[in-house]
Amino acid sequence: MTAPRRGKPPVHWADLTPAERRESVEAEGQRAYRARQLSSHYFEGLRTDPAEWTDLPPALRDQLSAKFMPTLLNPVKTSLADAGTTVKTLWRLHDGALVESVLMRYPDRVTMCVSSQAGCGMACPFCATGQGGLQRNMSAAEIVEQVVDGARRLGRGEIAGGPAAGEDPGGRNRVSNVVFMGMGEPLANYKAVVGAVRQLTTPTPDGLGMSARGITISTVGLVPRMQQLAQEGIPVTLALSLHAPDDELRDELVPINTRWNVEEVVDAAWEYAKVTKRRVSIEYILIRDINDQAFRADLLAKVLRRRGNWGWVHVNLIPLNPTPGSKWTASRRRDEDEFVRRLEAKGVPVTVRDTRGREIDGACGQLAATEVDAGV
Repeated sequence: MTAPRRGKPPVHWADLTPAERRESVEAEGQRAYRARQLSSHYFEGLRTDPAEWTDLPPALRDQLSAKFMPTLLNPVKTSLADAGTTVKTLWRLHDGALVESVLMRYPDRVTMCVSSQAGCGMACPFCATGQGGLQRNMSAAEIVEQVVDGARRLGRGEIAGGPAAGEDPGGRNRVSNVVFMGMGEPLANYKAVVGAVRQLTTPTPDGLGMSARGITISTVGLVPRMQQLAQEGIPVTLALSLHAPDDELRDELVPINTRWNVEEVVDAAWEYAKVTKRRVSIEYILIRDINDQAFRADLLAKVLRRRGNWGWVHVNLIPLNPTPGSKWTASRRRDEDEFVRRLEAKGVPVTVRDTRGREIDGACGQLAATEVDAGV
């Protein structure tokens, strides 16, 4: 799970705490109040072009921009789906590593699916990202920049499905939800991910001012980190990628299960719900003839109900987004329907995810690395 050692990205404004920003600005020979000005431009105004920082002296703008706001993400390719309401972006990081993010605009909200690592070390065999291995952890600012880029695009009116003139935009004209379900295992990059979440949830102008309840962190089940996250005091939603209710199959589908088994990871999820009072999501990708049998639905219900029915859990079934050449494929509709019926019959809340961006390999958690393979 340890990320390979590679050159660290340059330190960015979004890597620093408010106190560190003031200290850094003073180290540049400036008054501390300049830090609040820069934060207001970056987090509140989404302005990174120093020419727009008109409340700063012209001679100072380029100096502070070069020092505190280096370019971290370079766009390589943008793909559109769902009539332009889903946008996937391939980014090249400073060291050449490639990552992806997906913006999805719904009628009542905008969700960003972000990457937290370049590649992934969890080696789940059905996941394209996992087959490429782990290149490195991303910094907190590299994670935040994915969200800020999405917010800028919304602000510029570049994403289809926006509110009409004079219409109440609701949550459609800002990033209201962030899901850590792109490339990487978020809890294997714990410090940067929690740091990014704090930048997202800190009130403006020192952060983006998002609600922690609109943020979901996915994990394959790193139990110590799940326990640590429960103590952070940030009420994010935890999503446990379970994918099988029995150890024999989960050892194959999610290799980390050989370290923390089904009972241990579900216990940790239950404890997270108990401590945070936040309902946990159980992510379950349905794979034809592998984990979609009716008896496994019954077993999943048994595993979850054993810990009580006080509303602590919800099952999110995900149709597999097949990758080219893979033996893994999506469940038959009748098997999917029966899986749902069995869970509902046992009183387990369940939904089937509306998977967006299939034609651009943009389904969250299934971001394919075809561009990496092609040497883009």
